[in-house]
Formats: sequence, C-alpha cells, structure tokens
Amino acid sequence: MKVLITFFSLLGLGLAVPVIEERAAAPTVTISYPQATIIGKTGDVEIFPGIPFAKPPVGALRFKPPQPLTEPQGTIYATENGKACPQFTFSTAIDDSIPTSALATLVNTPLFQKTLNFGEDCLVLNIHRPKGTTVNSKLPVLFWIYGGGFQLGWNYMYDGAPWVSSGLTRGQPIILVTVNYRVGAFGFLPGKEVLADGSSNIGLLDQRLGLQWVADNIGAFGGDPTKVTIWGESAGAISVFDHMALYDGDHTYKGKPLFRGAIMNSGSIVPADPIDCPKGQKIYDTIVSVAGCSKAYDTLSCLREAPYEVLLNATSSVPSLLSYSSISLSYLPRPDGKVLVRSPDQSVLLGKFAKVPFIVGDQEDEGTLFALFQSTIKTIPQLVDYLKTYFFHGATTAQIQALVDTYPDTTTDGSPFRTSIFNNWYPQFKRLAAILGDLTFTISRRAFLDIANLVHPDVPSWSYLASYDYGTPILGTFHGSDLLQVWFGVVPNWASISFRSYYLNFVTNLDPNVGTVVVNWPRWSLKKKLLSMYSWYQTTIDDNFRDDTYQFLLGNINNFHI
Repeated sequence: MKVLITFFSLLGLGLAVPVIEERAAAPTVTISYPQATIIGKTGDVEIFPGIPFAKPPVGALRFKPPQPLTEPQGTIYATENGKACPQFTFSTAIDDSIPTSALATLVNTPLFQKTLNFGEDCLVLNIHRPKGTTVNSKLPVLFWIYGGGFQLGWNYMYDGAPWVSSGLTRGQPIILVTVNYRVGAFGFLPGKEVLADGSSNIGLLDQRLGLQWVADNIGAFGGDPTKVTIWGESAGAISVFDHMALYDGDHTYKGKPLFRGAIMNSGSIVPADPIDCPKGQKIYDTIVSVAGCSKAYDTLSCLREAPYEVLLNATSSVPSLLSYSSISLSYLPRPDGKVLVRSPDQSVLLGKFAKVPFIVGDQEDEGTLFALFQSTIKTIPQLVDYLKTYFFHGATTAQIQALVDTYPDTTTDGSPFRTSIFNNWYPQFKRLAAILGDLTFTISRRAFLDIANLVHPDVPSWSYLASYDYGTPILGTFHGSDLLQVWFGVVPNWASISFRSYYLNFVTNLDPNVGTVVVNWPRWSLKKKLLSMYSWYQTTIDDNFRDDTYQFLLGNINNFHI
C-alpha cells in the first residue's frame, strides 16, 4: 500500500510528492510451551534468531542439566543472534610444541569474550522458514547440531537461509533449526563429582531440550514435529549418534519420536571411557586446582560460584583440540550409566539405539588436520609411545604396535591417501594422520554401519566418502572441508549441488534417491557400497579399504577407548 503524505498534497497543488512504501509486516508466531509471542525478521526466508529454549544456565544452574522455560515469556523480538556459549579456543597450559597460552589468555578476557558475543546465557536456537509459511504448512524440519570438537562452535555460524532457499527451488520446502549447546567444561565436565551431582553430558541434554522445544512449538512455525531429521558435522555428527543412543535408544518425548532420520557428516561412534575414569578425573582435578577450589568442601559448588573469567581460564588449562594431544579430547560425551548409558560402541553391539534411517560419511583424509602438531614424532617407536601416552590408556604397548603395523607403508597407507611419496610433512605425519582419521572417523564409521546392519537389518542406511579436495597439499580432503561444499555451498560444484539434492530428498522422503537426483545412491545396508564424491563427478566404491585395520579394531575395540 502506498501512502502519500505531504503538506503540498493537502493544499491540492500539482507537485511531485514522495512515495513511501509500507514495510512488510514482521512474521509473528504464538507458541504455547512456554507461552510467548515471537516476532522475527521478514524476507524471502523468514528468520527467528536468538529464541531462548531454556532457563539461563548461570549461577546455581551452571554445570547443571538445562531447565525448560515454564513461565510466560511475553513478546520475544527474535531479530538478533543470541550469545555463543563460552568457547575453549586454545589451552592456557604451556605446550612446547604450540605456544598458544598467551593467545588463550587474551581470548578468555571479559572484554574479548564480550566483543565476540560469548557468554553463559547462551541456550537459544534460530529458526529459518520460507516466506509465507503458515501453521498449516506442516513442513519437514532439519535440526542442525554444529561441530567443533565439543570445545568450539555456535549456532549462528551457520546461516540456514541458503538451505531453505534451495528447498524452495527444488520444490521441497523445509524449516531449518540451528541450536546452541554448551561446549568445553561448561557442557562436558568429567569427574566423579559431576557424576554424583547428576550433571553429566549436559551439552547433549542442551541439544535434547532444543529438540523437545521443537517438538512442542515447531508446529506454530509451520513445521511438522513428526518429520524432524537431525544433522551434524564432526562433534555434531557424534552428537547425532549419541541422540540415537541416549537413554538406551529411547528417543521419544511425550510418547512420540523426537526425530525420524539422522545425518552424520564426519562422526558417529566414539568409544569412550566412563565420565569418572582416571583421565576424566585428572581433568576435573586440574580445573579445580587452577580455579582455586582445591580446599573447598564441595569443589563443584566452588566452581559454580567462581567468577566467570577465573572459571574460563581454569577450564582452558587442560589440553585442547588444537595442540600436541590433538583429538585425545579433554571434553566429550562420556558414559554415565543414565544419559549415555554405556560406551557408544557397546550400545551399537546391543542394538540400543534408535531405529531410524540414517546417512553417515567421511572426508577421505579426516586425520591430516589433527596430525599437524606432532612434528617431533620421527620414528615408529615414538609414534607408539605417543598413542600410548595420549590416547589409548586401556591398550598395551603390544596392541598399539599391532595397530600401527597395519599401516606398514606411508606411500600406500598414509594420509592424504593416494599421494605416493608426497605430502609427508614430517617422518610420521602420513601414518599418524591415517591412524587418527581411521580410528575416530572413517573405520569407526564402517564398524557402526556393519554392526547396525547386523542388529537392525530393516533400517536403511547410506554412506559416502568425499574426495572433492583431492590434491590439496598436505591436507588432502581434510576434516571439515565438507562445510565449505555441503553446508555453505561456497563452490557451487557437483559435490555441493548433489549433496543438497540428496539431503533435501532425505529430509523430505527419508530416502536420498526419492526426489530430484542424477545418480542413484545405493543403500549401504544392501550392498556395502559408498558414494565416492569428487568436485565434478561421483561414482561408487566398495567399502573395504584398509580391511586389516578394520578387522584388528573389531577384535580389540574395548582397548581403544578415548
């Protein structure tokens, strides 16, 4: 509607007058759980950023499971992103290989954290939907869980608008939700004190409460709560499997499933020791000491009461992902007997996980990024000692040596794979990269698929191996490179276009081949074949490479927990 308002028009003079376009009304949604009116941002894709889904986890709720909002919230102006949860960027501990302690101290200062919009009151989610979506639209929902090694990441790093636009272009409209969850010690603090407090794996519980909020309220936004697919990358993909396994595979809420499908990019099962294992307890004790809580009667209460800067520095005083210890993570989901009942590999063997169709895949060179920092490892005995010291405390030296022996020649068994004598950054780089990538991602993926297909043969699954960055010096198709292709679509090549088609088909139809597709993606659960994706073409390959490593791990998995 055009409004003409000028003094001259009132006088009836035939003069040119300004034309003011009335702005489109902001999208407004009323929800019931909790009662609130949410006003978002208009556009071809309507966005509702920064919607709170839990009580602020501060004060007495620090290090506690998330609490749902129960009081009426009034009007929520969802027009700006909420805070990112506290980040564990770099370790404040001095590491002779990577001197990042000064940088970590800078990042942990209140001014720097405030500038980056980090803070504890961070349990929010963002919703993206097509313009004009109504309560009757009942669109399928894609629920995104970010990665970052359980120590980094936040939901507004990922703009869901391009995915929603792609769905519209393909005639498959969806709603996309991105959720924040606590990372680092704020979400995955280990230790017997945490176990006794009933506060383990609270980062996973943040995600779970976000899913419950979606179940209660996404219908008001035009979504269908019975058609939710959970999707994650790296730690987000590991989280996706964990949601399949939480509470012994019970993924229901109010008697209905929270999700009907799952997508895992670079991550699935990560065998883990209990939350009160010696390594976990050492991490807890270190934090308590650095925070000045060692003499407290109740050390966990002391941590809850500590000033934010003091606590952030303390939680950053243990080894980080970007360090010599690499993916021997300080913070990750660990079995607690209740939420994550047992180690994920054991849950798969027992069939204690949700029976939903799933996609799981990897980058060809998952481990190269995590083997950049260990250049002092020059010999195989040093490599064995490194794995024994930093990773596999439950394995004997002989068992670790036997594992390393399955990678006899870095020209054929080293990562980046298929690069002959090239790219060996230091003497044991390619061998270590292959081992870290296989155990954490690629070979563990095959184990998950194989066992899942055995215990739940009626559940369809699809798998892939991405090689679209083949030829990148040193890194190859490295961990996380799929974000550029699949999520952001930075390069609109064959890989990006194909994965968007496959994933939108899956979200809409629970089958990547039902909908617009050029090449059929064979079910892994039928033929054990992988979709092999390159930048400008794709093919299929048998999922049987490095079978000697795979067979060794199957027989020794209980000794190779992180």
